[in-house]
Amino acid sequence: MEKINSLRLLLAEDDSDDCLFFAMTLSDLPFTTHLETVPNGKKLMAYLSDVATLPDVLFLDLNMPLKNGIECLTEIKQNKKLMQLPIIIYSTSLHYNVADQVYQMGADYYIRKSNLPELTRVLQIVFTQITEKKFDRPSRDNFILSPVDGT
Repeated sequence: MEKINSLRLLLAEDDSDDCLFFAMTLSDLPFTTHLETVPNGKKLMAYLSDVATLPDVLFLDLNMPLKNGIECLTEIKQNKKLMQLPIIIYSTSLHYNVADQVYQMGADYYIRKSNLPELTRVLQIVFTQITEKKFDRPSRDNFILSPVDGT
């Protein structure tokens, strides 16, 4: 089975501490990755319209300035060039009604921001699926990858 050599990741996140934390987590995983970040939804959409090769996966924060994650998800899923891009919601908050909404809109997974060991565990699952070309959108019951205590 053909495996991907290096994962191209795009993180749309306005919090620089969260970007650093995400990058630190990547260094703890047995995958070769290339991480690009964009600080808001407008820059995300500009990046996606200009890039020659789409990333292997987009990690999308919901609460960003200028254009939020739901607005970006809507635009991406309506664009023929972008609609197949795997999107993982990566957000501090987790409300089941929002998770239902982004699932119905076509997001592939939902990861709630958590501690380093938990994020490492979740990214290990996702990256293994991608590199083994077994990245399939789950049922709604398996959409949220992080333990939840949300409302």
